[in-house]
Amino acid sequence: MKQVTAMFLRNSKDEYLVTRRASSESMAGWWEFPGGKLEAGESASQCLTREIKEELNLEINVGREMARSFYTYEHGAFEIIGLLATDTEAQEITLTVHDKARWIKLEDLAQIKLLPADVLLVDQILNSKGFCDV
Repeated sequence: MKQVTAMFLRNSKDEYLVTRRASSESMAGWWEFPGGKLEAGESASQCLTREIKEELNLEINVGREMARSFYTYEHGAFEIIGLLATDTEAQEITLTVHDKARWIKLEDLAQIKLLPADVLLVDQILNSKGFCDV
């Protein structure tokens, strides 16, 4: 089972950053909370920091774990670790593996084609009221 991180980054309007997978990527066209696969010897926090720098050219501070989900796609089984993050300063997003990024309120997530594993993360967080103290 592969371990993957997912970033929960909120702006001042209580919207969260989601990105859409480009046509060259697996699961193209699906939206996700950005992140990526853990490498050997890497912590979830280190992974998220590295992946967000590589994928979005953002410097972030990683906070607490929000939720974990387990999901099996046709291409494999994944454990997704959802981590809270803060932006270190106002920065421009540069997309390298995604074709779109947008800020969205949690209640509007049903309007986009969000990856099933990420839907499970959001369900866990909402059911535990995890976003109340973010």
